[in-house]
Amino acid sequence: MNALLSIWTWIEIGLVALVGFFVQLALAIVTWPFERRRHVTGRCFRLVGVTAAKLTPFWRFGVHGDVPARVAPNTVVVSNHESNADPFLISHLPWEMKWLGKASLFKIPVVGWMMWMAGDIPVHRGDRDSATGAMARCREWLAKGMPVMIFPEGTRSKTDELLPFKDGAFRLAIEAQADVLPLAVSGTRRALPKHSWRFATSRGLVTVGTPISTKGMTLADLEKLKDLARTQILALRAGLMPHTSAGAPASESSGAAPAA
Repeated sequence: MNALLSIWTWIEIGLVALVGFFVQLALAIVTWPFERRRHVTGRCFRLVGVTAAKLTPFWRFGVHGDVPARVAPNTVVVSNHESNADPFLISHLPWEMKWLGKASLFKIPVVGWMMWMAGDIPVHRGDRDSATGAMARCREWLAKGMPVMIFPEGTRSKTDELLPFKDGAFRLAIEAQADVLPLAVSGTRRALPKHSWRFATSRGLVTVGTPISTKGMTLADLEKLKDLARTQILALRAGLMPHTSAGAPASESSGAAPAA
């Protein structure tokens, strides 16, 4: 039964993505001549992810706690990374940001095209030149007043333990004197486990932390900044875990404002 429902879920996600692609394409044709931040096409892509998640029979995703209507334009958003379902969950947040993602994702038909139209940033894992170019692209988005979203672990953790944080997101924040905004996700590891095509019933929640200012910081403060973000993410995730356990309500959103 799980295999059949998983197949149906992949079909559902594919159909939602296909319809969303044509909507996003139409919006791109209309807005790109004057919309340099690709806000409209980006929000469209995130809302396609939210729609796919809501129609998935396995998932009950939501936002926990108060959520700001918008974040400061010069912000690097960082989150722990549990599974491929994390983007579907984080897309429930009501603001647009450009995501740093594996270059291989951009090669997936329809989904990769949508990521490109949304303005997301590809990076080849382990390729220094690619990483340098991706960080430069992130700085361009920040300069345009668009937050960027990075998973500092670099890949999904196979356990409940957070992987070591890579320097990239925090070096970017210091060099741009941008705020670092920690997020935490919980419950998605069961939603779509690493190296598995089968879905599982999951209550996933995302919560938003407190921005960390980098004003006056230099690269000598990089480790301190990483520790501040990691400590906050661990505390946020610990607060989510009781709500994502069996029997807990799926969505405990309060204070969420309309999309910005």
